[in-house]
Amino acid sequence: MSIYANIGRGILRGGVFCLGKDEFFREILECSYRMLEKYPLCDHCLGRQFAFLGFGVDNSERGRSIKMLLAMMAHKMAISEETKLKKMGVAILKTLATNGSFKMALDLLNKMRRRVGEVKKCFLCGGLFGNIEPIVSGAIESLKNYEFESFLVGIKLPLEIEEREDEFKAEFNVKYGESIKNEFSRIIGREISQKLNKKVDYMKPQIVVLINPFTREINLQVSSLFIAGRYRKLIRGIPQSKWICRKCRGKGCAKCNWTGKLYPESVEELIAKPILELTLGEETSFHAAGREDRDVRMLGQGRPFIIEVKKPKKRDIDLKELKEIINEYAKGKVEVLKLRLADKEDVKKLKSMEHAKKIYRVIVKFNREISDEEIEKLEKALTDVTIRQRTPLRVSHRRSDKIREKHIYETKIKRLTKSSVEMRIKCQGGLYVKELITGDNGRTDPSVSKIINAIAEPIELDVLNVLSER
Repeated sequence: MSIYANIGRGILRGGVFCLGKDEFFREILECSYRMLEKYPLCDHCLGRQFAFLGFGVDNSERGRSIKMLLAMMAHKMAISEETKLKKMGVAILKTLATNGSFKMALDLLNKMRRRVGEVKKCFLCGGLFGNIEPIVSGAIESLKNYEFESFLVGIKLPLEIEEREDEFKAEFNVKYGESIKNEFSRIIGREISQKLNKKVDYMKPQIVVLINPFTREINLQVSSLFIAGRYRKLIRGIPQSKWICRKCRGKGCAKCNWTGKLYPESVEELIAKPILELTLGEETSFHAAGREDRDVRMLGQGRPFIIEVKKPKKRDIDLKELKEIINEYAKGKVEVLKLRLADKEDVKKLKSMEHAKKIYRVIVKFNREISDEEIEKLEKALTDVTIRQRTPLRVSHRRSDKIREKHIYETKIKRLTKSSVEMRIKCQGGLYVKELITGDNGRTDPSVSKIINAIAEPIELDVLNVLSER
């Protein structure tokens, strides 16, 4: 009778285990012994093949329990009066001792004064599950300069390890096992969590610790820090974002005075520099609900924006203090308001605000005197009306050539001089206000110039408000 048959029948008919009557136990024990007979397996790697059976125990406990059952049955066989059973029992114990690194089996064999071969390293993990501490220590060392509340461990394995596991599972038709990746991730993550008192987050971790347990290589994937708020641009002459010199593409040349930029500063840079210094991030990205031209101020409650800080080392930021630092640094040029923490979803919402309602104030000068009747005509013509605008000539080099329709909800006009007025325009976002005034050689219709048949020129333009829910 084969060893497998004896295991399947519970070794002794009517014995203590009574396993011959239970297909479930027979399947597990027979399969486990076949695995161990052919390959050395640690407790983790044996137990992992049955990971989805049972609850509340880890794989090492599963593997150890299976080995213990096999060892107890083998012991009973080894002390049997039947020579054949005795030999089979000793053979099972030797397999458990050498291929299973199972101390009980080794002790039983020593007690029986049986010679035992060399204890072998695990075929699947190479013994790494028994030496996790150096990997955990390396991960903790790599994290020491970062502030974070949540993390996740990701595992990267050499190709040959993954292929070895796949072939092993196929050979033994493993139905209830989990992957070695999952087990490494869970165990290392648990150790880091306990040592650093940080939580494991499977959905939105602030840091992913990517580990190759076999090479000890560790890489960090640090989630961006998002800080939202509103900014007011108090002066003219600075763009919203950094403009790279087109000639040198940021490398520095005579045209840009070796700065790599067309303009020395921008709203983005004035806000980002203090944030980078405080968070120790690598770089930032600037997101805003639309943009204003370089010669346009952004007043009122300000324009919504989000600064994305990439790979920040510091996250515990006092936003009130940060606001004061930014406003002091950009004093008289830019002012930030209502700072708060945000996330990637907020960036998507912000982008959808580019077409939110806006209120503009524009000073318009005409080439002649205009009458009160003409002012009234302009107000009526530019209230509750849809404007058709072909891409303006001044931005045609960087914007697609198409016709856009934008709605004006209300226009109010106040006379300043005989030939100049102040217009307040409440409109849909994306309206080119300068071209609404000039007509842009007929590309915008209707326009202020066309309505009263006079040459109109925008002298000063300000954004007074960007209307949003936040």
